[in-house]
Amino acid sequence: MKRVVLSTAYLPPIAYFQAIGDYSFILFEKEEFYQKQSYRNRTYILSASGIQILTIPVLQNHTKTCIKDIKIDYKIPWQRTHLRSIQFAYNNSPFFLYYQDYFIPFYEKKEVFLFDFNHKLIDVICKLLSWNPHFDFSTTYNNIYYGDADLRKIIHPKNELILPFFIKPYTQVFSSKFGFTVSLSIIDLLFNEGPLAASFLHPEKEN
Repeated sequence: MKRVVLSTAYLPPIAYFQAIGDYSFILFEKEEFYQKQSYRNRTYILSASGIQILTIPVLQNHTKTCIKDIKIDYKIPWQRTHLRSIQFAYNNSPFFLYYQDYFIPFYEKKEVFLFDFNHKLIDVICKLLSWNPHFDFSTTYNNIYYGDADLRKIIHPKNELILPFFIKPYTQVFSSKFGFTVSLSIIDLLFNEGPLAASFLHPEKEN
């Protein structure tokens, strides 16, 4: 069975969930070293002023820290900042009020590890998409996964123009101001399209 291999990600981009939807078996990389300036602890939303980056601060003892051991830093009130930013950006979207209660608890409870925080969010998002994929986690680090779709280095903020995914345009809160904006968090699609979100991830599968 061919798998897709993914790194962990915070409120992952739409392309990340397109990859999950393409495969029945998903392997999450748990043994890699933490990488800065990646989706592992940042997400992109669309606000009234344009694309806004939300970053989870982390505690890092040295440069080579395994991702599963990265702890979240709560010395600054990032949870309040992220939640308020999401509320300001999407309060006027059609489905924000319908979905917000699924996300608010993540900004109230203090999860210790970034990896655990991310994957509890991913589980919730998959349920909102009515998906039930098979998840597994790496137990050793492999530089190459032969025969599998390895997207650990492909789905990255620097690779926006070469991602092998296409998203059918949908109406965004600020599309009249900025046009259609790609590479945003999956929550942008959820809050704007609600139960139809999954159909936008794979438009070629529509009947």
